[in-house]
Amino acid sequence: MLKQSVNNSLNELVHLLDELSNEEYSKSCATLSNSSIGEHTRHIIEMFQCLQNNYDLGVVNYDKRERNHQIQTDTQFAILQIENIQKAVDKGDKKMQLQQIIDGDELSIETNYYRELLYNLEHCIHHQALIKVGVLQNCKIVLNENFGVAPSTIEYRQQCAQ
Repeated sequence: MLKQSVNNSLNELVHLLDELSNEEYSKSCATLSNSSIGEHTRHIIEMFQCLQNNYDLGVVNYDKRERNHQIQTDTQFAILQIENIQKAVDKGDKKMQLQQIIDGDELSIETNYYRELLYNLEHCIHHQALIKVGVLQNCKIVLNENFGVAPSTIEYRQQCAQ
């Protein structure tokens, strides 16, 4: 279920990227504090990549993720990265350590792969909501009304409509 939700969310992103020109994708958007749709997409991709790249090690530190400028400027390259994530997401759950520096202090917290995958999914949806704002302000693309909406919100809306 979790892995399918991740793939569904990433498929929505791929569908959007297929509709955008590289210019639209990399253009700064005032409504996104002058960041671009591409920058938000890069952030999503690199968080997933960081988790995937550190699965075998069992220690993930999102602050130390690789950053690749091409992801935020080239839609086809970004799609390729997403497809690679989708191929690698189906891993078994296992204990991991989450490391991060907060206010100069290094933290190491026990976590697991599924928990981090869920975190990445929620993070992805959050950034898709921001991307949606940029698309609606700057592009002539019609997005699915549920793009960038949390599954719990979709379910709640469906219950209210009944």
